[in-house]
Amino acid sequence: CKQSWVYDAYLPLATAACALSVALSVWSHALSYLPNTPLAEGGQTGNPVYDFFIGRPLNPRIGSLDLKACCELRPGLVGWAVLNLGLAAKQHEQQGEVSWSMVAVVGGQLLYVWDALYNEQAILTTMDITTDGFGFMLAFGDLAWVPFTYSLQARILVDHDPRLPAPAVAAIAALGALGYVVFRGANSQKDAFRRDPSDPAVSHLQWMQTKRGTKLLVSGWWGAARKINYTGDWLMGLSWSLACGAASPVAYFYPVYFAVLLVHRALRDDHFCATKYGADWEAYKRRVPFVFVPGIL
Repeated sequence: CKQSWVYDAYLPLATAACALSVALSVWSHALSYLPNTPLAEGGQTGNPVYDFFIGRPLNPRIGSLDLKACCELRPGLVGWAVLNLGLAAKQHEQQGEVSWSMVAVVGGQLLYVWDALYNEQAILTTMDITTDGFGFMLAFGDLAWVPFTYSLQARILVDHDPRLPAPAVAAIAALGALGYVVFRGANSQKDAFRRDPSDPAVSHLQWMQTKRGTKLLVSGWWGAARKINYTGDWLMGLSWSLACGAASPVAYFYPVYFAVLLVHRALRDDHFCATKYGADWEAYKRRVPFVFVPGIL
């Protein structure tokens, strides 16, 4: 199968993605010194290494192309999907079939990619787009880290499929579906409220007015926990790893890494919002005391 070549070219492709990330980072950093270039607040520390890593330019462009908005989803997610399909093709080429574990992993991850691209407009209100600079961290994460780290489960299953029984795979898929419902439900609710609080789909929700004029949701998904979308996201990642069974501890790198990332993001967002909203943020946290899991955490 022609598509299975990505398995054999996995390391060269990853190396090329890393090289492209460095080149794009250098280009973007150079653009930040042009006159009248919008700069990210966090990328102007004066430490050249840190500023290069975190991102000095806010929205570097090549002509009308916004590099940060373009790289945020499309290259990494499409690359991830292509790698997964190639890895599934390689398993079929070697074993004469695609296992249920591979179906669960590739199917769940393709749903995740489709969802992100279908709801791409939602990134316009995220901190990545509105606040963070575009430096090596985002360039490497978008172009290299996402496709080649997130496809590890499918890569492992090519040679080390645990041959889980169908009921086990079904339970794992159900966990992934639960995570998706929480993730998509919470994100769609927030995005709809931000765009139009009078929308019938969200007009019934309770919210708290801040002195800045912003409205903070205190009911629905966002009344259950302040980062409940992170919980749904993590559950999906856990399900992909569980589909690998005990084939390799490397399969569980993603949920461990992702848990650390999400906790760090939650802490960063909490600090940012405390600075932005002041006493209103403390009042909001009293009304929505849980971060990830309602009633527990």
